[in-house]
Amino acid sequence: MTFVRIGGVPHHVVVEGSGPVCVLSAGLAMSWFDWDPVVPLLAPHRTVVRFDRPGHGLSGPAVVRPSAAGEAHRIARLLEALGLGGPPATVVGHSVAGFHAEAFARLHPARTAGLVLVDASIEEDATVPAAPAVRTAVAHGIGTALTAAGAPAAVGPALRRALVRLSRERGGDPAPAALVRRCYGTSRVLRGALLENAHYRTVAAELLALRARFPLPHGVPVTVLAASDGRGRGSTGRWLERQRALAGELGDARFEAVAPSGHLMMLDRPDAVARAVLKH
Repeated sequence: MTFVRIGGVPHHVVVEGSGPVCVLSAGLAMSWFDWDPVVPLLAPHRTVVRFDRPGHGLSGPAVVRPSAAGEAHRIARLLEALGLGGPPATVVGHSVAGFHAEAFARLHPARTAGLVLVDASIEEDATVPAAPAVRTAVAHGIGTALTAAGAPAAVGPALRRALVRLSRERGGDPAPAALVRRCYGTSRVLRGALLENAHYRTVAAELLALRARFPLPHGVPVTVLAASDGRGRGSTGRWLERQRALAGELGDARFEAVAPSGHLMMLDRPDAVARAVLKH
């Protein structure tokens, strides 16, 4: 466990294992320890880098609003700071971090060995919302009000537990209680989640613009993993169709419906995530 300062913000980083580098980036309001079930499957074969974005996990507070390019460059600068900026890396993005991982592959093609999208967010027709500064101010205002009311300490850990249960096919939150309290009982993580959520569609729209300008690196393998309940009906069926279409959009990427799994695939099916990485 270490801290690397990027853009004036201390970033919490954990590096384990040896071999080719892979970077694991979790979704909105998630933390480095949410990858715990995957790491033992990868570390014998890969140098595994986990990090918390600003306002997440143990990293410092976010000081600027997120952007697709900004998050891509954050991964690049993080690897450079760790002395791992030479060989190409496989980048794994879960949920909204799928935007960031894809942006990295497009903006840093020579540094990309592979791309794995784990039940990644999809916004086929996103447009940049008006008044981003207002959105930032609103997020800050809500965070300040909730903090003044004592919400982070009072309900933050319990809310984290509930959201994890709802996002899994089965099972609860395996994270240690002390870590959950340390991260989710703080206003820092609450504010970080609010800020990322406020600019979600902006980041999605920026990624669509990057797709039009920067092709994915030729010959680099791409895998799209989609969570499935195994029945493929109703909303699950529509989600699988959209994920399959994303694979086609990314140049006939390899597509796999992972069943049974909820959105937090790294907890439900760490074997599927590790297998996808190791194939690269």
